[in-house]
Amino acid sequence: MKDTEAAGRTLGLAVRSIEVRDVNRLDGAFATAVRDRAGAVVVLADAALFGRRDQIAQLAAKNRLPSIAWTREFAESGCLMIYGPNVVEMHRLAATYVDKIFKGAKPADLPVEQPTKFELAINLKTAKTLGLTIPQSLLSRADEVIR
Repeated sequence: MKDTEAAGRTLGLAVRSIEVRDVNRLDGAFATAVRDRAGAVVVLADAALFGRRDQIAQLAAKNRLPSIAWTREFAESGCLMIYGPNVVEMHRLAATYVDKIFKGAKPADLPVEQPTKFELAINLKTAKTLGLTIPQSLLSRADEVIR
């Protein structure tokens, strides 16, 4: 959240956190966003929210809020776009760590690695529903464009 707030400040945007401690209260979180006149919703990485990606996309569309999340599945569910590390690549990397540990490496001796592959996916159906035009310069950079 701190990184998101810092990026917002750099862009001159006000970032407000609406914490969702109970996924059964997503309706209330979106009602708060609408009440506070949010211009968009950023869904930060969270396993519980991943399981509610369809509901999040539906609530974003219902409330006419562009939404961005972290995995391709959110864009496939109807969120406007995703940008985040390639999850398949991260799992492959994790498997290499498990292999090294099974072969006797000490976990504390293994280097910490950051993701190197990131994905951008854009859902043009959602953009059309929201009345948004996505610049061609952004579409050309996307790994996937959902039409």
